[in-house]
Amino acid sequence: MPQSPGICPTLVYADAPAAVRQLTEAFGFTVHALYENEDGSVAHAELVHGNGMVMLGSRGTGSEFDALMRGAGPAGVFVHVDDVDAHHARAAAHGAEIVMEPADQEYGARDYMARDLEGNIWSFGTYAPGAAGAS
Repeated sequence: MPQSPGICPTLVYADAPAAVRQLTEAFGFTVHALYENEDGSVAHAELVHGNGMVMLGSRGTGSEFDALMRGAGPAGVFVHVDDVDAHHARAAAHGAEIVMEPADQEYGARDYMARDLEGNIWSFGTYAPGAAGAS
């Protein structure tokens, strides 16, 4: 990853190892860093998709962040993808819960939505936030 992202969503999961598997296998993220605790829980993970990154960890670690996030969620995260239909096919083939099938939007983008194993909503689409004439 050439440059660190300026904003990085951070999520906590009851089963963070399962979240890492789903995000990599079904949604095409790549593990940039993964630090596990002795009990197999995830102390900290960084997953990359394109030029973006999401960080995650296991609930119940006792860290200050974990305590502050108690009861938080679900969250929604948008990820830009060039080929929505191919991305959707991969996610569906890996058993991801698709909550909105791929659709063309009136603003010119194409997208779909999936729910992860712990209820977070992931939107994948061609919309390019911040781009001139984004779509």
